[in-house]
Amino acid sequence: MKRLISFLLITIVCMASAMAQTAKTEDSENQKFPFAIKAYPFRGMYLDKGVHWDKFAPAGPAGVHMGFELPSRNLRPWQQYLSDPTVGIGVSWLDFGHDMLGMGVAIYPYILLDAIDTEYFQMRFKVAGGAGFVSEHWYTQEDQDPDHYYEPTVNTIFGCTLNAYLNAGINLNVPITRYLAFGGEFGFFHMSNGRTCMPNIGVNSLYGSVGVTATFNSDVEKKPVRYIDQPYGWAINITGAAGAQKPAIEDKNRFLISSLHVGGVYHVNNWYGVGLGLDVFYNDAVTKFSGRSLYCNGEYDIDGVMVDCTTCGDSKDVDYTFAQKVRSGLALNNEFKFGVMTAIVDWGMYFYNPSRNIYYDYHKDNYGKVVPKRELAYVSPWGAGAEEAFHYIRLGAKCRVWDNLYAQVTMKCHLHIAEYIEWGIGYQIPFYKKGSRRSDDGIVFHHKKDWWK
Repeated sequence: MKRLISFLLITIVCMASAMAQTAKTEDSENQKFPFAIKAYPFRGMYLDKGVHWDKFAPAGPAGVHMGFELPSRNLRPWQQYLSDPTVGIGVSWLDFGHDMLGMGVAIYPYILLDAIDTEYFQMRFKVAGGAGFVSEHWYTQEDQDPDHYYEPTVNTIFGCTLNAYLNAGINLNVPITRYLAFGGEFGFFHMSNGRTCMPNIGVNSLYGSVGVTATFNSDVEKKPVRYIDQPYGWAINITGAAGAQKPAIEDKNRFLISSLHVGGVYHVNNWYGVGLGLDVFYNDAVTKFSGRSLYCNGEYDIDGVMVDCTTCGDSKDVDYTFAQKVRSGLALNNEFKFGVMTAIVDWGMYFYNPSRNIYYDYHKDNYGKVVPKRELAYVSPWGAGAEEAFHYIRLGAKCRVWDNLYAQVTMKCHLHIAEYIEWGIGYQIPFYKKGSRRSDDGIVFHHKKDWWK
């Protein structure tokens, strides 16, 4: 735990230094730049219900959200497009309300988007995503018996130290002086590992907080440079990604997951794009060698009718072909651009999904044949894995690293149930220059061809 805290402190210092250096670079005439430091103690309530939480009956989560912020000075194109947002690096200390659940620390970048901005009151929308670290999980407990999965002697909330952290909410700010403001925040946070390790129940919580913000060098001003619009209306994205999944606690190893995405995006304006994409997914966890067979193959007798599989035990005796480990879907892609960063929100439908989920109910079709019932909505009471219906959601972010080359991290889920986290690399091909727009900086979407310097 000491090494973890040391790592977090070093990371915070490095990221804060990088943000400060960026601000100094933007202002070569004046080495001072405005920044703010905030601390918001909070209390929360868990949204999670079920035996995994009822067995602990924990108090609501509590802790403090802290942040180092750089208010917008309207110096970059994306800041102008989004009406001067504030960016920051956040650190949260979390007490999960029970000794078995322990403590947590999260570190994450965030952005505050103005909704109301007056001299005496500000309201902003907060969006954040990063990494969370917990002190207690399945493997820190003495009892690691899978047969005790629903007992209070095991920690089934977290399966490993490292988790993904997501946060969204409404931030309220009331200036008292030019350098000091009181505020509050009301929002939601989520922490889980995305099935990278098991178990993966995770945390979902609403919270409320009050605190104080101190602003430094608020008198620094600079007249912004006005930028032209983004020159290109369309782009083709080609992304390859991969990761690992551990479906069951009993599994000794993780299984490869990978995907290929090809999609076209139309940029409605300078910060938002929408389009369609084709996805091909490969999941090696569709196998008889996992301790939890989420899928099935073969034919079995149900009420005298031969249908696809019904039980975990039978499905473990059946081999799976490569084709049965592949799924394909067509997705509606949404992109929200923040300079070199782009937030991704995709919603897709499978059109090729050969693996049958073992937990689905069976019913008779119009010809009297018993077939698996695969609902569009999530109706299965069996939990994660059983709720992988016809559609999927993908949340993530990509960062442009050189020219049109970008790195990407995404979480694929079915409603609120994460399937896996994957890391990828891709290339964006812009085309179809808008008639009223000009650019002399090549085919990149940014106005400076060497913007990374």
